[in-house]
Amino acid sequence: MRITVFGANGPTGRLLTGQALAAGHQVTAVTRQPDSFPLHHDCLEVVGADVLDPMAVDAAVAERDAVMSTLGVPAGKKPISTYSRGVTNILAAMDRHRVCRLAVVSSTGVAPHSYSDGGFLFNRVLLPYVTRVLGKTLYDDMRRMEALVRASDLDWTIVRPNGLYHLESPTDYALVEGHADGRFTARADLAASMLAMLNDDRYLRTTVSVITTVDNPTLFQWIRREVLAKN
Repeated sequence: MRITVFGANGPTGRLLTGQALAAGHQVTAVTRQPDSFPLHHDCLEVVGADVLDPMAVDAAVAERDAVMSTLGVPAGKKPISTYSRGVTNILAAMDRHRVCRLAVVSSTGVAPHSYSDGGFLFNRVLLPYVTRVLGKTLYDDMRRMEALVRASDLDWTIVRPNGLYHLESPTDYALVEGHADGRFTARADLAASMLAMLNDDRYLRTTVSVITTVDNPTLFQWIRREVLAKN
């Protein structure tokens, strides 16, 4: 298939691009910093473009079979609109060029639930702080993005991972419609689940959670590797 990946230069986008190329697809990787994109392949086209630029998005979507968005924005207190504005441009381009298949990465943080193995610290302290304070503007914009996707006539899937962490390659993961009782998602599994959806109609026009079921870190390992390492 001919696939366009928005947010291709992020951690998940790079994995998704690499997995798609390994599976034999033709990939258009869209990034604002094409010179820093690390992958090279005969079936790869790296496009320097901003998802907030409607004309650039239109060109990246034309003549493709599927579009996948792994856009990521750092959490902060300032208003965020990248997800909703970006997907508005993507939806318009897909409609114009009659491209039907869309998968977008959102987050379980848009509809937080307690977890059976979360414990008091995670469920009552960390989760509310992340979703209601630290990431409030981010999750608000993800909700706007999800609403726009659901209102479209496309064959869409909204993919919600949980706490993301790094593994070199895909492992065992579960896809669950709605909420999944698992706190962590390996980026490699998130990418693999999105790629698998290209040949699976079970999750059309559905919101799914993807969780990794093996090799998960502890909460403190996750904080050390994924949170503190970025600061």
